[in-house]
Amino acid sequence: MGRSRRTIPEELLLLALDPTTGTTAQPQSLDLGLAGAQLVELALAGRIAPDGDRIAVVLPRPTGDPTLDSALELLRRRGSPVRAVHWIGGPRLGLRQTYLTHLERCGMVHAVAGHMCGVLPTTRYQATETAISREIKSRLDSAIRTGVPPDPRTAALAALAHAVGLGKHLYPGNEGRSSRSRLRDLIRHDPMGGLVAHAVMDVQNGVAAQPRRAPAPGRQAGTGAAAEPAAGVPAQPSRRGSMARVGAR
Repeated sequence: MGRSRRTIPEELLLLALDPTTGTTAQPQSLDLGLAGAQLVELALAGRIAPDGDRIAVVLPRPTGDPTLDSALELLRRRGSPVRAVHWIGGPRLGLRQTYLTHLERCGMVHAVAGHMCGVLPTTRYQATETAISREIKSRLDSAIRTGVPPDPRTAALAALAHAVGLGKHLYPGNEGRSSRSRLRDLIRHDPMGGLVAHAVMDVQNGVAAQPRRAPAPGRQAGTGAAAEPAAGVPAQPSRRGSMARVGAR
């Protein structure tokens, strides 16, 4: 995979960065979205494929992106397909910070050190290549405005943006209500993006990771669904201890 193209996790993070405050919108759900975005990117690279509600590795060859390859190796080590909701709901310590650091190295953001209440150290990130962020947003705007089915990357990005709750950040207020609704509707245009987006929302809503059981003999289909335990939400990324965790929020 060439590095001339931005990955979906990078684009999702750039969408979430507030240009005024330098913080990320929806930080907790964004962590889930980044884990899901990695799955979509690996699927587009031909490394994994959906298998029902599971993710299967079909080509373990590295992509050349260290962060994606780390995720691919973890999936490979599982030895069998893993449920998307299990993967996304697992711990992803430092994932958001890893991508922020990468964007900083690439010159797309720069870190601004500061303090909260004059005591707690914080780090905020300001976009330096604002044209890139505008281009990403314009792709979503075009898909929403024209109604033309977007390309798979844009469709997946829209699905994840909706899943992590970026709709109100991107299209605020009452005037943005119809755009938020259309953003949600774009989820149907990419099967893999839809799978991971629904998994992200399931984890946030505490929906079970277990599949529904087959109905017992003599019962109608759909009436014997198993009770579903809540899936765990991963811990938040840390950076040099708990005091620094207030950065990039």
